[in-house]
Amino acid sequence: MSDTPKKKGWFQRLKAGLSRSKSAISGGIGSIFTKRKLDATTLEELEDLLITSDLGVEVSMRICENLAQNRYDKEISPEEVEEVLATEITSILEPVAKPLEINPEHKPHIILMVGVNGSGKTTTIGKLAKQFLGERKTVMLAAADTFRAAAIEQLQVWGQRNNVPVISGKEGGDPASVAFEAVEQARVQKTDVLLIDTAGRLQNRAELMEELAKVVRVIRKQDESAPHDTVLVLDATTGQNALNQAQVFSEVADVSGLIMTKLDGTARGGVLVACADKFGLPIHAIGVGESIDDLQAFKADDFANALVGRES
Repeated sequence: MSDTPKKKGWFQRLKAGLSRSKSAISGGIGSIFTKRKLDATTLEELEDLLITSDLGVEVSMRICENLAQNRYDKEISPEEVEEVLATEITSILEPVAKPLEINPEHKPHIILMVGVNGSGKTTTIGKLAKQFLGERKTVMLAAADTFRAAAIEQLQVWGQRNNVPVISGKEGGDPASVAFEAVEQARVQKTDVLLIDTAGRLQNRAELMEELAKVVRVIRKQDESAPHDTVLVLDATTGQNALNQAQVFSEVADVSGLIMTKLDGTARGGVLVACADKFGLPIHAIGVGESIDDLQAFKADDFANALVGRES
């Protein structure tokens, strides 16, 4: 996936996208630390602020402990707090910031896309397809979310928009058979990348587990090493619920990485930090808008600075 967007343009979009999260965090820090010492009271207020900003209890406590080590009982400015906060968040995110890379030895490189309905999964597939085409790779899409006609239609629209083939079956059909046919077609055509959309129902975990397991089984009949990536798409607007989704999908599928969408529509962007800290899964990309350029490879320092309102 492209890792070379125009730096300034992307950072400005990232800042704009995270403006709600930044306002909540930066505004709170400003009100807590105006001409005040770093003491038990201000630390407790900061910890509460970070927890309500969805960074998670453990991360929030750890940040406050690290902040207190050298600055306890001293006056500290909001800017100094933001700097420490950005540094701490970067240290959590940097180890997991890994672009989604295609192995040219795989024909096709198979990416299984998972996530709940409404997370932006199908749109993310379309955006990834566009980016891979921009890297001069051939792409095929598979509509293995056969339970929603809208999902099949949406993927077909993305296929037409990108001028790439879409393998689909009838509504209510067998997802595994769609996946099998897609792998077969992609192998025959020596396609570089095959993106497979899957259903995202969590109401019945056993059913979801069986369905995904069957999809993986039929894929492996044709390529034992596949899927080469299983990417979970999370919606930032769900806040702490994104952690529950990551937990469930990690149990039912061998999730290899994350993409977080809709960071522009929420004050809960901190949940990405909580996810990184809890699961340690690679974060491949983030989305801060609807346009094709608003899904970009994840950069830890850019995200941390934009989240707390500092310049990169």
